Amino acid sequence: MTFQGLFISFEGIDGAGKSTHIDALAQAFRSQGRAVTLTREPGGTPLAEKLRVLVLNDAMDAMTEALLVFAARRDHLQQLIEPALARGDVVLCDRFTDATFAYQGGGRGFDLKILSFLEQTVQFIRGPEADLIRSPDLTLWFDLAAETAAQRLAGARSPDKFEAEPVEFFRRVSEGYRQRMAACPGRFARIEADQTREAVWLDVLQAVQAKGWLA
Repeated sequence: MTFQGLFISFEGIDGAGKSTHIDALAQAFRSQGRAVTLTREPGGTPLAEKLRVLVLNDAMDAMTEALLVFAARRDHLQQLIEPALARGDVVLCDRFTDATFAYQGGGRGFDLKILSFLEQTVQFIRGPEADLIRSPDLTLWFDLAAETAAQRLAGARSPDKFEAEPVEFFRRVSEGYRQRMAACPGRFARIEADQTREAVWLDVLQAVQAKGWLA
């Protein structure tokens, strides 16, 4: 049986709990015979993982940060995501371009027009039938109040430079996500993340089932 590739991204501020449900969704797809590729951003390839370390830890201005993230994304697309989709895999990605608009655009206040230009340039894919700008088929946005996320993260681990930002930064990040959802409502499914793990998982499952991708 030949499957069409699917691209699903998981988005949300640090502490929203999105990563908890990626493995569960992968297992749900595998149980129905699908091959699954799990990946993350920044990262996913050896080069992109090196850039991830710089982005998460080194001081830099917002433009440098955005350029490094998009450089990592280009390699990620070329080396991992596009080949996986061509094979018919389900690609589950912990963050993608919406995170750049939320963190660098919303959090840092970086120019959204420049981010849009980079998105159009870096994510341009020349296809066998038609060219396209690669974006997820579905984005699961784990929406959680910044204060609640901060409580969840407190003492969990040594924070990277983003996790160490004040609560107000994450309020701006959340607003950045909200604006992205408003611009692409058909692609987004908002997940209320301040629920029990079981309730959140049910919402995730229903969002995917609503697309007809899982029985």
